[in-house]
Amino acid sequence: MEGLVIRDADVADGSGEPSYRADVVIDGGRIVSIVKEAAAAGCQRPRAVRELDAEGLVLSPGFIDMHAHSDLALLRDPDHSAKAAQGVTLEVIGQDGLSYAPVDDRTLEEVRRAITGWNGYGDDLDLDWRSVGEYLDRLDRGIAVNAAYLVPQGTVRALVVGWEDRAATPEELARMRRSVAEGLEQGAVGMSSGLTYTPGMYAPDAELTELCRVVASYGGYYCPHHRSYGAGALEAYAAMVALTREAGCPLHLAHATMNFGVNEGRAPELLALLDDALDAGADITLDSYPYTPGCTTLAALLPSWASEGGPEAVLARLTDPAAAERIRHDLEVTGSDGCHGVPVDWGTIEVSGVTDPALGDLVGRTVRQAAGARGEAPWDTARRLLVEDRLGTTVLQHVGHEDNVRAIMRHRTHTGGSDGILRGDKPHPRAYGTFPRYLGHYVRESGILSLEECVAHLTSRPAARLRLPDRGLVREGYRADLVLFDPRSVASGATFAEPRTLPTGIPYVLVDGRFVIEDGKRTDVLAGRSVRRTPA
Repeated sequence: MEGLVIRDADVADGSGEPSYRADVVIDGGRIVSIVKEAAAAGCQRPRAVRELDAEGLVLSPGFIDMHAHSDLALLRDPDHSAKAAQGVTLEVIGQDGLSYAPVDDRTLEEVRRAITGWNGYGDDLDLDWRSVGEYLDRLDRGIAVNAAYLVPQGTVRALVVGWEDRAATPEELARMRRSVAEGLEQGAVGMSSGLTYTPGMYAPDAELTELCRVVASYGGYYCPHHRSYGAGALEAYAAMVALTREAGCPLHLAHATMNFGVNEGRAPELLALLDDALDAGADITLDSYPYTPGCTTLAALLPSWASEGGPEAVLARLTDPAAAERIRHDLEVTGSDGCHGVPVDWGTIEVSGVTDPALGDLVGRTVRQAAGARGEAPWDTARRLLVEDRLGTTVLQHVGHEDNVRAIMRHRTHTGGSDGILRGDKPHPRAYGTFPRYLGHYVRESGILSLEECVAHLTSRPAARLRLPDRGLVREGYRADLVLFDPRSVASGATFAEPRTLPTGIPYVLVDGRFVIEDGKRTDVLAGRSVRRTPA
């Protein structure tokens, strides 16, 4: 007798084809049989040790979050309901060119400081790894959901070149190529970049092309946060397409958005650019989150010259009056490269989290509002916040456009990614609500996608990009990473006012055939492991 049978589920199998009624049998962490229309056919129904009545529920593959920032959260928080409760069974981490492997002692400390706003400093954890393989081994001790890893190009550059704005020497480039190759050999699925974050942004396209050749040789893909999502966004997208085509490397565009006033209504131009490349033979996919605001660190808005040398050098410039005035001019007048070439509007920058609790009264306010309450100029408030919070402040940027969000999510290569930063008192609700928001708001309420099409966006498409041969579909022999949701009630509970509210309408989530969410509640199961690159 098998382990579990899920009876009378409406199976949206991830292919995009119409749903069908079936009994699905699971044993040993795999789907062992699918009996379609068993009750109607009057045939002998499969039996198991446990039977689950799924009448009225949709059974789909587990959702794959193609852009997550849970690099430390998976280790810090075994519960991890932020993702498990959404039906996420696999996250792709190591994003935006900055994460915690490969490192040495120096680089690890620098990276911890640089992305405290994303993941916390990590002083509550023993960061006892240095290589990509050692980090993946640490995940394999047991986590809430599965995780795949991208070699972070910025971290590699910090390890080899440092935080200086200069070209790598031939010897340094050779070392970076070896470092990327080692990460892929140890199980990474590709490489990421953060080309508006230091030090990755200091790499010229020729350097990135050489690293992408390495990625391609291992069957991986390149996932860039490219050089602009504001002024020059289309040119930045085109540059990534050209770069990866020259390198022969598959391209996955991270959080593909068209933001700021200069790009309102311009998503069709981006999609035409991508369609032309696809029709010419390019291998391109993208992910997006179903919200208009973005989220990053306050320090990320600074011009690249001000960030050269690492966190301590940034703080020194912020406390120097002449350097601080030059930074202000770049931010408010010129439009810094850290703010995507657009002059900052402090009324759109909302403080979402601080490292120092003494600054907690600023959370939930825009920089302009906080400055008004203090009777000072917005830059003075922002500058003081950066210094007093040691660059650890996270912010929401209210600069997106709903028409662009909807157009991009309909694209033929679209996948879902939360870009969820889990730190801060008021994080972006996408960290807790992305996947149920797709199913509730954009499928049931708005009709932007059909249910079956949306499930494919969130399951089989990302599995194909990750080259996972036994995930992303409800098929016999596939891994039993599965979600049961109620299509009539599934919804994101997270709001900008209450961003940590869990979703509704997702009563069951299985990882490796074991319930991590059962009857709407998190179990103590830690069935997640690292998902390593399938050899080319």
